[in-house]
Amino acid sequence: MKFRRKIYMVGGALTPFIGKMHPDFIWKKHPDFGTRENPTLEETLSAAIQKALADTNVDADAIEKGFIGNFAGELFSNQGHLGAMAVRADEKLNGKPFTRVEGACASGGLAAIGAIDALNAGYDVVMAAGAEVQTTVSAREGAGFLARASHWEEEREIDDFTFPAMFARRAKFYKEKFGVTDEDIAHVTVKAYANANKNPLAHMREVTMTLENASAASDRNPAFLRNPELKEHLKVSDCSQVSNGGAAVILASEDGLKKLGIDPSDCVEILGYAHTTSPLGRVNDYTVLDNTELAAKQLYEETGLRPSDIDVAEVHDCFAVTELLMYEALGFAEPGKGAELARSGATAIDGDIPVNTGGGLIAYGHPVGATGVKQLLEIYRQMKGQCGDYQMPNAPTVGLTANMGGDDRTTVVMALKNVD
Repeated sequence: MKFRRKIYMVGGALTPFIGKMHPDFIWKKHPDFGTRENPTLEETLSAAIQKALADTNVDADAIEKGFIGNFAGELFSNQGHLGAMAVRADEKLNGKPFTRVEGACASGGLAAIGAIDALNAGYDVVMAAGAEVQTTVSAREGAGFLARASHWEEEREIDDFTFPAMFARRAKFYKEKFGVTDEDIAHVTVKAYANANKNPLAHMREVTMTLENASAASDRNPAFLRNPELKEHLKVSDCSQVSNGGAAVILASEDGLKKLGIDPSDCVEILGYAHTTSPLGRVNDYTVLDNTELAAKQLYEETGLRPSDIDVAEVHDCFAVTELLMYEALGFAEPGKGAELARSGATAIDGDIPVNTGGGLIAYGHPVGATGVKQLLEIYRQMKGQCGDYQMPNAPTVGLTANMGGDDRTTVVMALKNVD
C-alpha cells in the first residue's frame, strides 16, 4: 500500500487484559463473586475509547471516522453492530461513521488499516479500536466459537479445541523437520511470562513460569487435546490467554496533527503496511507461515526496510511455536532457526531484537479483536519510553507488528518509526 500522505499515531490506550488467573477477574472463588461482575463488551470497548481520548487530549468531536475490530461479539456477548455500539462511548461521536471489521484474530490489525486507508482517502483524524470479551462461556464452548475462524466443514472436527490442535500440528511437523524440542519452544513461554510479570496491564502479571514447568506436560500443565496424534505436542503453557480487554488508537495526517495542535515529535509515524489473505483450510507447509512471509516481503519492499532494521517487534504468538515461525516468516531467523534465536536471548527485552516486550498473546493476553491494536500501542509506548518496568534499555527507532488471523490465513504487518 503506497501512502499518499504521512500518517501518524497520536497515541491511545489499553484496558487491563483480564481472565482466569488475573487477580481482578471475577469467578466463583473471587471474594467479590456475587457482588460485582466482569466488564461487559460495551464497557470494555467504551473504556478503551474514553481513555484513548483522555490520554491523548483529543476531543471526541475531532474524530472524523472510526473502525472497530471484533471477532465474535455475537457469540460471546450476543452483540454485533459494534460501530454503533462504539459511538455510545461519547456523545460527541454521535453521527460519526464508525464501522466494525472482522478478520478472526487479525480483526484489530484490519481496524488499523481501515483507519490508515481513510486517512489516505482524505480524512484527517481517525480512530481504530478493538475489543473482545471471551469468558462468558466454558473453555470448551469458547473453543467452538473460535473455531469459526477455521474452515468449519473441513477443520472443525480435528479436535474440540480446534485451533490448539491446528497449531499442535504445526509444532509436530516443525519439531520433526528441524529437530526442535519442547524445551526449545518453552523458551518463548518463559520469556512471555517474565515480561508480563513486569507489565501491570498483563493478564498473567502475577503468574510465574519456569523453563522446567513450560518444557513438559504435568498435572499443573496438562496436554489437553483429545486428538491422539497431536496431544503430546501442546500443553496449556503453550497457549495464548482467553482474555477480555480493549484497545484504541488515534491516527492522524499532518493536517490532522495541526488541527489537534499536536507536534509530530510526540507521535510515531506509520511507514507502511501489508495485508495478505490465503484460502481457509489450504496450508501447504505446516512449518512455514507462508501468508505472513508474503506480507513481510511486501512490507519490506514497500518501505525499503530490512529485517535487520527492526529494533522491536510485536508478533502474533497465539501459541509458543507460532512465535518461532513468526521469527522465520519475518526474516529474523533462517528456516528452522527460530528456536536458536529464542534460546540465545536475542528476543528478550535487552536483546538485539526484542519481541513481545509486554508478554505477547501468551502472557499479556489475547482479547481477539483488541490484539492488533494493542500491538501498535506497545510499539508506540516503547518508542516513547512509557513501558515502565519493561521498558527497553534504548528507545527503539523502527518497529514492526504482525497480527495474524486463523491458521495464518489473514495477516496484517506494519512498520513504524519513532519521530524525534
